Amino acid sequence: MPSEEELLSAQLKSDSASAAVTVEEPYPKPGYAWYVVGVLIIAYIFSFIDRQILALLVQPIRRDLGISDTGMSLLMGFSFAVFYSFFGMLLGRLADLRSRRTLIVIGFSLWSLMTAGCGLARNFAQMLLLRMGVGVGEATLSPAAYSLIADYFPPRRRATALSVYSMGIYIGSGLAFLLGGAVLGFTSSHELWQLPIIGSTQPWRVVFFVVGLPGVALALLVYTVREPVRRGLRLVQAEDGTLKSAQSPIREVVAYILENKRTVLCHNLGFALLTLASYGNSSWAPTYFIRHHGWTASKIGIVYGVLYCIFGVLGVVAGGRFADWLAERGYRDANMRVALMAALGWLPSGVLYLLVPDATWAAILLAPTIFFVSAPWGVAAAAIQQMMPNAMRGQASALYLFTMNLIGLGLGPTAVALMTDYVFRDDRAVNYSILVVGVTAQLAGAALLWASLKPFLRSLDRLEKWMTAD
Repeated sequence: MPSEEELLSAQLKSDSASAAVTVEEPYPKPGYAWYVVGVLIIAYIFSFIDRQILALLVQPIRRDLGISDTGMSLLMGFSFAVFYSFFGMLLGRLADLRSRRTLIVIGFSLWSLMTAGCGLARNFAQMLLLRMGVGVGEATLSPAAYSLIADYFPPRRRATALSVYSMGIYIGSGLAFLLGGAVLGFTSSHELWQLPIIGSTQPWRVVFFVVGLPGVALALLVYTVREPVRRGLRLVQAEDGTLKSAQSPIREVVAYILENKRTVLCHNLGFALLTLASYGNSSWAPTYFIRHHGWTASKIGIVYGVLYCIFGVLGVVAGGRFADWLAERGYRDANMRVALMAALGWLPSGVLYLLVPDATWAAILLAPTIFFVSAPWGVAAAAIQQMMPNAMRGQASALYLFTMNLIGLGLGPTAVALMTDYVFRDDRAVNYSILVVGVTAQLAGAALLWASLKPFLRSLDRLEKWMTAD
């Protein structure tokens, strides 16, 4: 009996040499596919631990390095986001052309070393350069991971799988606060710590070593993941009669994105604004509890970490499961609908936790706030995989991450800091800064997501035509 490849070759020989077909092979066994997601979650967890740990260390770093709130916001957001975003475009292209797992291993090792290096920084400029290095390393992960997961799971399960992967955001951020709070609580019993080779060092520096160095060894775990077949590729017959995947040149990728420009623009900017609100909140909420309610960094680190781990995970998984449930009932735009619902659902608790006078109630109201702010992130990635050809997914994901991080991470923490430093001119008014930035960004993001619903459906129709075109 002829093999599938022989049948495809025969089909192509009967047509023109430029005819196109798509790759359709059985998906890997679910158990192994979920193992792959588990490995990628570990990488994502470490990326967010390394990314978010700075939010808990604002006070001691400001004291020892003489940095203002605005300077700290540049370290937390802009310096990381610019390099993450710009290098992400190049690395997204590589994810479509080269080994995705090798790309992740190299990036994982790099960002872990750069994070540990932050513990050696002696001034703002050194810390800035190291945070840029963290951004470059982390830019390798998500475009490659999104592409891998899309090839391991059938379309009806992708929103759930990508949402489970996105749990890494909230487990990682939660552990950053938990571990950071615990390590700070432990190390703060000594004004200085004596470490081998390094010598005397402050407790906050020890935190960077503890969270950064293990990632260098764990990066090798990614090599246990097999590269899956790239699905949905168009195959063309080479001159020797063999089948080869048709690579999409950059000009074709750009043309396809421009053809879907309204969908891409509303999707990317809408989620970017939700990210701006999210990062503005997560970067400064611990400082709000410290300044406004008198909590210690160790206490808010543990409380915030637990809330992030529990309700962030529940929110992102619930978002993916709900989107798949809606899709099974005929809603082709389910991913976008769920994101819109979450953006509006955030508003009541997201406003109230910043205004109530009691710290306990503020912490309780954080739970639904984190749940709704986390729900869009799996479906955001799933929407891109749904609307883009396989050969363009890494690059489209990189464009999305470019927009989301440049606007969200690059501006979110800084927008809050600028409001505090130059509008309210009062460190204790950080809650009002978070409120103004958060509400404005959430409502604008929701408006863009609503405007994307009809264009998104047109983009799905356009993809079907593209896949069958000769």
